[in-house]
Amino acid sequence: MVLYIFKRILFFIPTIFGIMAISFAIIQFAPGGPVERIIAQISGAEVSATSRISGANITDFGIESSNNTTGDNKYRGGQGLDPEFILELERQFGFDKPPLERFFFMISNYLRFDFGDSYYRDISVIDLIIEKLPVSISLGLWMTFLSYIISIPLGILKAIRDGSKFDIWTSGVVIFSYAIPGFLFAILLIILFSGGSYLDWFPLRGLVSDNYHELSFYGKIIDYLWHITLPVLSMVLGAFATTTLLTKNSFLDEIEKQYVLTARAKGLNQSQVLRRHIFRNAMLIIIAGFPSAFIAAFFTGSLLIETIFSLDGLGLLSFESIINRDYSVVFASLYIFSLLGLVVNLLSDLAYHWIDPRIDFEKREL
Repeated sequence: MVLYIFKRILFFIPTIFGIMAISFAIIQFAPGGPVERIIAQISGAEVSATSRISGANITDFGIESSNNTTGDNKYRGGQGLDPEFILELERQFGFDKPPLERFFFMISNYLRFDFGDSYYRDISVIDLIIEKLPVSISLGLWMTFLSYIISIPLGILKAIRDGSKFDIWTSGVVIFSYAIPGFLFAILLIILFSGGSYLDWFPLRGLVSDNYHELSFYGKIIDYLWHITLPVLSMVLGAFATTTLLTKNSFLDEIEKQYVLTARAKGLNQSQVLRRHIFRNAMLIIIAGFPSAFIAAFFTGSLLIETIFSLDGLGLLSFESIINRDYSVVFASLYIFSLLGLVVNLLSDLAYHWIDPRIDFEKREL
């Protein structure tokens, strides 16, 4: 197994390189960019732009009027701006170098986990990600834990009682919950329990209260759970339904196999058959779905929830960085979470082997 782990880690290198190269190439052909964004802001398209630029404003570059120069340039909306100003913007954002040179410079820095600074915020990218990480970790871990701890026992019970009234009623609940988007459920929870129109039991903003550091140890725990309850419930809804149906179908598929009939013919009761034979095989597909469920909690699964509940996490950060063309944050987030996804998938394979030692990944091709 050590050799397999070593091969998988080596396989990380071309995978990460390919992801970053394709993404970088796409960005080169995408319309707009940080330089064009600054030009649009200066020309009046975005009034508040210059307040977000670190060290780049009109007076810094000696521009007295947008009509002092008539030279053409390659940026849309840049007519009338001093070419020296445009060149200075390119140097500030690193666009004065050829794309291939910029790409390999970026990769060499990323190998040392040097992600540079955000284009529009006076903070390094790694510090910015660390700052947003607690929100996304809280949402992701709680969503994954609750969805699995509810869905797996429920899915097993539904498989054992397939076709019963219990199975029919719970299937209705599961399908109904799956049909409701998480953000609509979040809005419903706000209306009912967060001062919308009825009760005002839960806060609507932030992960903790403003006086969090003044609270006692148990007070901090209660305050944290008080804030996280509604966002987590909103996210668990869809994940709970998907994992429940996946668990049920997996166990139903194993229950109908010949080895289960043989085990029952030997005199084993339902509990023994389930525990000794079915559980190990049926859980393999559940484990296979864990990495995608866990990683999704940090991205699309939490973006709308973070926005609705004013939680400043990684999902919202990535979305805003793409919209604002903050490429340093975009590529750093892509690199970190691609690497995280590969590591989690490797851990998933190791969990396969731990649950069923008969699965030997060293004998298969990568």
